[in-house]
Amino acid sequence: MLLLEPTRSAGLDRLAAFVPLSGRGYAAERNLDRGPGAHTSVSMMSPYLRHRLVLEREVLAAVLARFSPDMAEKFIGEVYWRAYFKGFLERRPSIWRAYRRDVSALHAQMEGDGALARDLAAAESGETGIDCFDHWVRELKQTGYVHNHARMWFASIWIFTLRLPWQLGADFFLRHLLDGDPASNTLSWRWVGGLHTRGKTYLARADNIAKYTNGRFFPRGLAHAAEPLEERESHPLRPVPMSDPAPEGPVLWLITEEDCAPETRPERLAVNGFVATQSAARRSARPVSPQVLDFTAGAVTDAAERLAAACGTPAVRPVPQEPDARVVIEAAKAAGVGTVATSYCPVGPAAEALAGLRVELARAGLTLAAMQRKEDPPAWEKSDRGFFKVRKAIPELLTA
Repeated sequence: MLLLEPTRSAGLDRLAAFVPLSGRGYAAERNLDRGPGAHTSVSMMSPYLRHRLVLEREVLAAVLARFSPDMAEKFIGEVYWRAYFKGFLERRPSIWRAYRRDVSALHAQMEGDGALARDLAAAESGETGIDCFDHWVRELKQTGYVHNHARMWFASIWIFTLRLPWQLGADFFLRHLLDGDPASNTLSWRWVGGLHTRGKTYLARADNIAKYTNGRFFPRGLAHAAEPLEERESHPLRPVPMSDPAPEGPVLWLITEEDCAPETRPERLAVNGFVATQSAARRSARPVSPQVLDFTAGAVTDAAERLAAACGTPAVRPVPQEPDARVVIEAAKAAGVGTVATSYCPVGPAAEALAGLRVELARAGLTLAAMQRKEDPPAWEKSDRGFFKVRKAIPELLTA
């Protein structure tokens, strides 16, 4: 059974329930990890935001209708961390490519490295003997969720105590987190290890873990130092990618897991039909958690059902695990359109699938229009270095 219902209505209900807690109470208690079923100090909106069942701007509008920007500063900042990480990876996509390459190489390495394979298996099975770490492994596998503060401790223990490659930890998270996001996940692991902000690491300490888990854990044997990881590869900055223009005339709409609220888009398009797909299985070469696959499929199906009702089209079929060019081409022909429109997919598995689909559609004489939401480029433009530039611009971004 899924921890969270993968529907827009469930996300909006959760948002409404959390808004009264998003002011200074959130700032005071957001770091508390009370354990499974008791995460009352945080919104747990991340799976909905990651799939855009609920939009960041909807969250911000709801919070600001209740609190001033000063009162809700911490929570607003967390929402913009998500936008910052998205923008940072959009502008340095080689980070994602290097991560994927390294994961593949490490999996191949384990075939001849019994020690690495053994240590990784112990970590992923929650059999390290570090009580809090092993607990978080079980919580992650059972629920698809771990508190954000616990994710930082977990990554620090993985890298500096267990001495495991950060890429394998990021892969483990991406396979199991309902909110597994290529940008937030990859860059957060790099931040803990000292690669994102060069030389700045995060060290998990037993007293800090005890304090913010209300004494549930006091782990022993943790690393006492966190020497920054190093990499030889540099990751050049590129401009913010351009959005495709909104097409004229009727379109076939393509729903992906990157944007599951198509009815909230501002463009007034003539939608003659739609197809739905997901790429969650592409998160890793290793098996992705059934909970992740079920949540993603549920989110896309919910989006399709809402769009079907809005367009007066037939009920949605089961959502395929992979974008099938033949299905999209046949649907476009049946709808009598020459353009397939969709929401822009940021760097990650869905974007890779969309790039391949664009080529296949072009061969069939069809155009793919991938459109960004207007709130994304302004934040991404400021995501070229550290978060401070985005944080400084939050008043401007909120006004826009």
